[in-house]
Amino acid sequence: MPELPEVEHVKRGIEPNVKNEKIKKVAFANNVIEGKNNHRETIIKGIELDTFKSLTEGYVIKDVFRRSKYIIFYIDKGNDRRILISHLGMAGGFFVVNQLEDIDVVNYRKHWQVIFELENNQKLIYSDIRRFGEIRNVAAFEGYPSILEIAPEPFDEEAFSHYLSCFNIRKYVNKPIKQVILDHRVIAGAGNIYACEALFRAGIRPDRITYTLSNQEKEMLFYYVREVLEEGIKYGGTSISNYRHADGKAGEMQLHLNVYKQKICKVCGHEIETKVIASRNSHFCPICQK
Repeated sequence: MPELPEVEHVKRGIEPNVKNEKIKKVAFANNVIEGKNNHRETIIKGIELDTFKSLTEGYVIKDVFRRSKYIIFYIDKGNDRRILISHLGMAGGFFVVNQLEDIDVVNYRKHWQVIFELENNQKLIYSDIRRFGEIRNVAAFEGYPSILEIAPEPFDEEAFSHYLSCFNIRKYVNKPIKQVILDHRVIAGAGNIYACEALFRAGIRPDRITYTLSNQEKEMLFYYVREVLEEGIKYGGTSISNYRHADGKAGEMQLHLNVYKQKICKVCGHEIETKVIASRNSHFCPICQK
């Protein structure tokens, strides 16, 4: 699943090409249409396809930004402002091309889901190999309340104090620390890869129960979560399976991972072990992490 660094790079890739451009036409793939016809929410969530088109076509993309793992588009038409909220799911991506055939990665070209035709004759294409992603069209963020629950961005000043306050919330104290930092109400944007890497750097096992962490360990862990997210952005995200930038290029953070999908610990040489925590495979070194 694309995490904060990957989504940040997708956003950076599409923003210069779509900002201040009018959306002339929206087209949906057959599986999106068939899903709606069969009462399934395939990609386009919480709104009928005809309504989505009428509240998107003719609108100008005024701004694009990232919030945690979401890409947000502010669109305007006269005095009417709408918000497109997109989550890339497990294997989604946006591409800005002249034609569908210009998407270099075959699977993304084959599994396009939504095409936004722009006035500059380019196409903003949302592709999703596994179809777990989503795009919503709302009048305000209150139309999708879960996005309002997200913790402050990890690079914001208030993020650290918010994170520390979560250790006093009853529902978190007896959970494994890995499960807690994966919750975007605690830290925004940290998914499985970067949580594993941050816990390794902090020397904390992913299955440690949250209340057993010392104040120093809590502080170190937040520092390392932020550090690995910053490095993920620096190296263009992690391309282990399907993730690609908006221009089709791969990231390089996978070359700098210490434990995630690694076989041997780069520090002590012990075998990396795995354990399922909150339905996710956690990778850790039993020697370096306590």
